[in-house]
Amino acid sequence: MTAGYRTIIGAALCMAIGFTGCANTGSSSSANFPYKNYSVADGSAVAGEGRTVLFHGNPLGLSGNGIAVGDSLRNVQLTQTDLSPIGITETKGKGKVRIISVVPSLDTPVCEEQTHYLSEKNKGLDKMVELVTVSVDTPFAQKRFAKEAHIDNVTFLSDYKDAEFGKAYGLFLKGPHILARTIMVIDANNTVRYLQVTPELVQLPDLDKAFAVAKSLITAS
Repeated sequence: MTAGYRTIIGAALCMAIGFTGCANTGSSSSANFPYKNYSVADGSAVAGEGRTVLFHGNPLGLSGNGIAVGDSLRNVQLTQTDLSPIGITETKGKGKVRIISVVPSLDTPVCEEQTHYLSEKNKGLDKMVELVTVSVDTPFAQKRFAKEAHIDNVTFLSDYKDAEFGKAYGLFLKGPHILARTIMVIDANNTVRYLQVTPELVQLPDLDKAFAVAKSLITAS
């Protein structure tokens, strides 16, 4: 793919992410969020430099060191909604099972639904595990989203500064400066036990599978 073509794709992606935003943000709640029938991804892309995901069938290159099942969670700095820094391994769920949901931008319909699903459809897991959402949205935008969406059971962490998280996990899409859509389950020992990078950026990850894995880890312990 030529540099010019990559630029065109990147611009199209940025337009989709920036201007097809969630029309329902600000009026949604856990009781009436209008879930759509978005496609759920089958299988997973591979994270890491030289790998790709698709955006409406067009390849976009991933940057950074790849992460895989069995790897230890890498402690990189993210920013909380109060602007304080925190290492991803040091969140309030440290020592417990965690589900980390990575979205390109909360201000898009698919990312909005992914985050609502994590918050509202986790089958009571939020009482036993920490639910985390990571995106490159600013901490201010994340805080506003959580308030307007009435979501208070998810930890929002921003990778807006230098995309350190995205690069450390091989999930950074350098052109549009966003993260690849991903779901991962981390056990109490900070080991990645489940990982899905959606091969197509506009598809949802299989959150129900992630919930099942998290539940099995709790049961086993």
